[in-house]
Amino acid sequence: MAKTATPEQNANNQQVFQLVASLLDAFDRPLVVTDRSGKILFTNFHAQDRLNEKGWSSKPDLNLFTDILHADRRQILTQLEGGEQELNLPVEGSRGKSRARIRWLPEPDWLVVYMEAVPTETPADAAEMRQTVQELMQEREITYRNLLAAYLRLQEANRQKTVFLASAAHELKTPLAVMKGYYDLLLTGSLGKLDDRQREILLESKESCDRLVRLVSMFLNYSALESGKLILQLRENDLRDCIRDITGRWSDAFSRAKVRLELKVHPELPVFKFDYQKVQQCVANFLDNALKHTPPEGCVTLLAQPHFWERRTSEAAPANDRRRGRGGRNNSILVSVSDTGSGIAAEFHQEIFEEFVRVDPSSSGMGLGLAITKRLIQAHRGKVWVDSVMGSGSTFSFLLPINVE
Repeated sequence: MAKTATPEQNANNQQVFQLVASLLDAFDRPLVVTDRSGKILFTNFHAQDRLNEKGWSSKPDLNLFTDILHADRRQILTQLEGGEQELNLPVEGSRGKSRARIRWLPEPDWLVVYMEAVPTETPADAAEMRQTVQELMQEREITYRNLLAAYLRLQEANRQKTVFLASAAHELKTPLAVMKGYYDLLLTGSLGKLDDRQREILLESKESCDRLVRLVSMFLNYSALESGKLILQLRENDLRDCIRDITGRWSDAFSRAKVRLELKVHPELPVFKFDYQKVQQCVANFLDNALKHTPPEGCVTLLAQPHFWERRTSEAAPANDRRRGRGGRNNSILVSVSDTGSGIAAEFHQEIFEEFVRVDPSSSGMGLGLAITKRLIQAHRGKVWVDSVMGSGSTFSFLLPINVE
């Protein structure tokens, strides 16, 4: 015999139904709750309006599946009980197309149905959208072609600039070599004895000529780098000879500027393969840069010593900088030039190695020396960097691997 609900149970059930109904009214879209047979248990205000609009509210025993969705109840229940989280079914109405989003609540065995309007797209709107898309595609194609044409023009202008620099440098190279030769001849006294004033004037003129020679060499290297025609002459060389040669040429310039040049060259530097002239130019660029920014009575120190360069080959990078690694056999040579100038702010440490960049606009030069040095050292498979603190001078360094194939 079936048990009848007590008055207390009926009162509790009525309170639960009223609570659920009040919660459903808080939703801003039509919402219907039914049992598994499709019988409507609750509706909120928005759903009631939708039912009144269709004339369903006056129909006794209104069923979700047969009257609203016109769908097979067993098929829907099978999909929901089989694991589907939500089913979307179309619903026709006077306000246009809408869809019913059906979810199953297993515990009370209820179906919760959300009603949502589906925006319709008129043929005119679709045609207008297609036309807009076509216009955007055409504009993008035109923009792409204009950008490509501008890029090609810039490439051509850059190529002409490189050709001009190379041509001008070649034209200047021969007369400068002749002038430099005559200066050397005059300073030796072969063409007559010189007094102190004459020698001083000739030395200053020779220094200016040497600066022009370095500038021409810089242009030639830059054009070779830009055109991809740089070829390293890798031969067995002694770096000590390279450094002594270049510092000998700079000794007069440092003396006239009243800046002391100190050499700290390790006595056991190995002989290894490198391009003698290119490395010499890199050292000269460092010395030139240090001399420009070191005040009188200051000091510039040139250091060359064996070094262990720890190259990172594993995925986990070591905690210490590979430039300063220790504990292995020396596999590179460290060359650094330190000055006692004003220093370089940290935000410029990377930027100064780019072309035509000068931290101090009032200084002389074209901003190519450090950029060319970086690319020449990288061509040797080396590394270049700067360590500097404002007010404490700067140290420009590069590493040359001993074994370069």
